[in-house]
Amino acid sequence: MQQERNTTLRKAVVTALGGMVLGAGLTGMPAMASEGGDKGDITLAYVEWSSEVASTNVVRAVLEQQGYNVDISSLSAAAMWQAVAYGDADAMVSAWLPTTHADYYSKLKDRLDNLGANLEGTKLGLVVPEYVDDVSMISDLEEHADEFNDKITGIDPGAGIMSKTEDAIDTYGLSNMSLTSGSGATMTAALDSAIKNEEPIVVTGWTPHWMFSRYDLKYLNDPEGVFGGAEEIDTIARQGLEKEMPGAYCILDNFHWTPDQMGEVMLMNREDGSDPYENARQWVSNHEDVVSQWTEGCNS
Repeated sequence: MQQERNTTLRKAVVTALGGMVLGAGLTGMPAMASEGGDKGDITLAYVEWSSEVASTNVVRAVLEQQGYNVDISSLSAAAMWQAVAYGDADAMVSAWLPTTHADYYSKLKDRLDNLGANLEGTKLGLVVPEYVDDVSMISDLEEHADEFNDKITGIDPGAGIMSKTEDAIDTYGLSNMSLTSGSGATMTAALDSAIKNEEPIVVTGWTPHWMFSRYDLKYLNDPEGVFGGAEEIDTIARQGLEKEMPGAYCILDNFHWTPDQMGEVMLMNREDGSDPYENARQWVSNHEDVVSQWTEGCNS
C-alpha cells in the first residue's frame, strides 16, 4: 500500500505545483533500512546541508531505537516540501522558517502539520572572513566587487537563501556582483581555499553551520533586513501521520535541541571517513538523558 501511495503521489507532485519545482526531481538518496523495526515504516526528507544531515540522522537513529524502519531521502528544498505535502515522505526536520522556506510553506501549509521549532536561534546572510577589514555591510560589496572577483559564492539554486541573496543584490544595488550557484560542499570548499590563501571571499552563510566553528567569520550587516531576523528550524509532518503512527508523530513533535548539540554532531561529521548515520547513533547513545525527553510518552 505504501508503494502504491508513493507512486500515485509522485505523479501528483509533478503536476500539482507546476512552476514551483526548480528543476528538481523527487530522486532521493534513501539510506539503509533499519534492522528489526516492527512499528512501521517512516521516510524522512531533508536537504543536503550539514545541519540537516546532522538532525535528520539523529532523528532517524532515535526512531529506529524505538522500533521504526526509517529511510531518509536527500532532495532539493522544493522537492523536499512537496514530498512531505503530497505523502512521498512522512516528515522533515529541515524547515527553515519564517524566511528561508517562506515561499514553499505559504504554498503548501494547508497540506502539512507544523509541529513547531526543533531548533531556535538560526540566522542567515552574507558572510566574509574576519580578515576582510574594509567590508562590514552588504552595501560595501559594490565598491569592492573586484576584490571578490565580482561574485558571491552560493549554494544550490533552489535554496531560499539564494533567492534572498538575489533580493539583496537588487536592494543594495550590487550591480557589479553576481551570484554563483553550486552546493553547500562547493561553497565551503571555495571558502576553505580562500582562507588558506587569505583572499577575500563572500559566501551565503547560515547558523548553525560547522564553518563558524572552524573559521573566523562575520556576517555582513543587513540594515534593510533582506535576510530577515533570527529564524528557527521547524519539524513538518504530512497530514494523517498523527493518526496512522501516533508514536512516531509524538517523537517528532518532542524533538528539540540546541545549536551547540547540533554542532557536536556536525563536527563529528567533518572527520575524515566518518559516517553521519553512525555518528548520529553514537551521539544518541551518549545523550540518553536528552533522547529520553524526546521519546517520553510516545509508546503507542
